[in-house]
Amino acid sequence: MKYSLFFLLMPLVGFSQSHSKDAEIKKYVAQVSSDSLKSYINKLVSFNTRHTLSSVDSEKQGIGAARNWVLAKFKEYAKNSGGRMEVYLQQEDIQPDGKRIDQVVNLGNPIAFLKGTDPNDKRIFLISAHLDSRVTDVMNRTSTAPGANDDGSGVGAVIEAARILSKSSFPASVIFVAFSGEEQSLLGSKLLAGHAKNENWQIEAVLNNDMIGNPKAGETGEINNRTLRVFSEGLPYVELDKKAMNLRNIGLENDGESRQLARYIKETAEQYVKGLEVKLIYRNDRFLRGGDHSSFVTEGFPSVRLTEYYENYDHQHQDIRVENGRQYGDLPEFIDYNYLKKNTAANIAVLASLAKATSKPENVEMKVKELTNFTTLQWQRPKSGIPAGYYVLVRETDSPVWQKKIFTKELSIKIPLSKDNYIFAVQTVNQSGNLSVPVIPGIAR
Repeated sequence: MKYSLFFLLMPLVGFSQSHSKDAEIKKYVAQVSSDSLKSYINKLVSFNTRHTLSSVDSEKQGIGAARNWVLAKFKEYAKNSGGRMEVYLQQEDIQPDGKRIDQVVNLGNPIAFLKGTDPNDKRIFLISAHLDSRVTDVMNRTSTAPGANDDGSGVGAVIEAARILSKSSFPASVIFVAFSGEEQSLLGSKLLAGHAKNENWQIEAVLNNDMIGNPKAGETGEINNRTLRVFSEGLPYVELDKKAMNLRNIGLENDGESRQLARYIKETAEQYVKGLEVKLIYRNDRFLRGGDHSSFVTEGFPSVRLTEYYENYDHQHQDIRVENGRQYGDLPEFIDYNYLKKNTAANIAVLASLAKATSKPENVEMKVKELTNFTTLQWQRPKSGIPAGYYVLVRETDSPVWQKKIFTKELSIKIPLSKDNYIFAVQTVNQSGNLSVPVIPGIAR
C-alpha cells in the first residue's frame, strides 16, 4: 500500500478518532453501577479493619472475613461464566520479618481467573487492587480502619469488573485479584507476581487500581473528578543492566512496555468513557513511593498504577478523629461514586479491548541497512487470532501519545518519514476494531 508524502505530513490526528467503538464494550461500560460500587465499599468498611495482621478466623471482622466475602462475590459471578471462571484463594504463611510483620500471618489473595476461549492464546490480562487497610500506625491491627478509598475503591472496581465481564467470552484470559499485605510491603502482589514468573504466565498487562474514588485534595480543597492518573515506568526495571545502553542509543527511553500500556489505556479509556481524561505520569509510582504493580514490574511484566488525580492525606493512613473541626479518616462519605464509576468503566473498557484483540504482531523490525529519509518496517502475523490488518503508529519524539496511524493489510511498509524525527510502532486490529498494544520495532540485522 502506497502513501503520498502529502498524506503523511498532514496535521496529525487524535488516535481515538481513528477507529470505531466496539458495540459490546460500549454495553460493558453502560453496565457499571454506582449503586453496586457503593454497596461493595460499604461492605468492605463493615469489617472494621482489614489490616493484614488482623484476624483471619472471625466471620465478621478482620482481613479473613473480608477476603472470604470477596471470594463469595467472585463465586457468585463465576456462575455466569459457563464454568470458565475459576475462583480460589492463593495462600502462604508469612514469617516475621522484623519490620512490618511481627507474627506468623496467613496471607491470602482472593483470585478469579476467567479463562480464555482460544486454547492457543496464552495471554493474560490482570486487574488488581489491595484488600488490606490501615490507620496512622502501620502496625495497628485493632483500631477501626475503614479503607473506603484506600483501597476499597480499587477492590470495588475489581469486583464490578468481575461482575460485568464474567458473562463474556474472550480469546485471552483475565484475572481479577484483591491483594493482601500491600501496606506491609506489597506482600500479596509479590506472592502472585513470583508465582506468575515461575509458572511462565504470559501476563501482558497489569492494571493496578489504588485509590480511584476521592477527587478532592485535602490541603487546597481543589476537586478534579475528570482526571485519572496512570503511572508507568520508562526504562524497564528488569532490562536496565542488559539493554539500557541500547535503548539510549536508539532513543527509546520513553517506550518501555509499561509506557506503551499506559498510552493504550489513555487512548482506549478516553474513547469509551465520556468526561474522562487520562493523565500519563512518567514515573513508576508517586514520588519515592510504590504500589502493587511494582511487584510485577520487578518481574518484567508490563504494569501500571491507576489512581485519582489528587491524594487526600486527611483520608489516607489516618486514625479516625476530628481535630479543629476537621474530619480525618478513610471514611465512605468521602467517595465520589460518579467519579469512581468513570474510573471503573475505564478499566473495564481497557480490559475488554485487550482481551478481545488478536495478539501483538511478531518480530516487528525496522530496516537500517541503508541511510535514507524513508523508514521501512516489517513484521510477522500474530501468534493467536486473525487480524483484519495492522496499524502503523507514528509520533514525534517529544509527543506523549501516538499522533497518526496508517492502516495496512501487508506485513511491511515504507514510509516517507525520517527515523531521526519520529518514533514508530505496529499493532494488530481485528474485525471489531479491537487493538493490540503497540510494538516498538527492533533493528533488522
